[in-house]
Amino acid sequence: MKKRAAATRAKTAGSRALARRGFDTGAALAGEVLRRRAAVRAAAAARPRLGLLIAEGDSWFDYPFCDVLGCLEARGFEIESVAHKGDTLEDMAHEAAQVDKLTRAFEKVQARGGRPRAILLSGGGNDIAGDEFPLLLNHSGSGLPRLNAAVAQGVIDVRLRAAMASLVGVVTRLSEAHFKERVRVVVHGYDHAIPDGRGYLGGGWLLPGPWLEPGFRRKGYVPANAKRRVAALGTNAEVVRELIDRHNAMLARLVRDLAAAGHGHVRHVDLRGTLSSAVPAGYRADWNDELHPTRSGFDRVAERIAREI
Repeated sequence: MKKRAAATRAKTAGSRALARRGFDTGAALAGEVLRRRAAVRAAAAARPRLGLLIAEGDSWFDYPFCDVLGCLEARGFEIESVAHKGDTLEDMAHEAAQVDKLTRAFEKVQARGGRPRAILLSGGGNDIAGDEFPLLLNHSGSGLPRLNAAVAQGVIDVRLRAAMASLVGVVTRLSEAHFKERVRVVVHGYDHAIPDGRGYLGGGWLLPGPWLEPGFRRKGYVPANAKRRVAALGTNAEVVRELIDRHNAMLARLVRDLAAAGHGHVRHVDLRGTLSSAVPAGYRADWNDELHPTRSGFDRVAERIAREI
């Protein structure tokens, strides 16, 4: 009986220790976030108030500790965002639940008597990268070019174009309904990412990424030899460059077509050349992983977007 009681007490003590450790871990994480947020607010308070922005988008607008919106906030903008990492452009544009969430953001701004200076849209990366990415590549043994141009054209120039046009229509209608005018809509493309196999904090286990290199590996474009991998990285990066160029070209054409149809309130920010794409060295100063800039990289992206606002 004494042994059983001792075992019970030990088990209880261990359970309580785990609870305390879990509690302390959560409190420490919240403390770190609070410190970072305080720094952002302090920086914003030192700058002139530049107006309110409503944002919908992906991880470029929702990345841990630093993203485009955080950098804009530090510049003096107020942000009302429904952006969420991992969201696809098609879901943002076509899912009623996503549009409902965005509508509530407009309602919040209207309820407190505000008016957005601009509406920011970021999307398309998750429709191409990750599980979808291998579909854009021909197999290395096929004798065909690495990029399947027909599939890329269908994804970018048909599916993503339709989705972005729809999302612009959504936010334009919401703007008219809540603010009685067409607020400027700013969409952005991405810069030339490097498919080097790095995920968030290196990737692995439950951490997100990588999103590009596994597709090249699956189709036979990542050699086992380390020296050959360096050479292959440059060639694979050219494939990603072409996809980014196609995406930006699609957005530019869409904005021109919308303007010709009487919707001249939409702007496209071409971010190519903002960040380094020098392979094999140099690019890491600007890229935190395969798809996301470093803190200084995000700040330069935010500067480009701020100019358009």
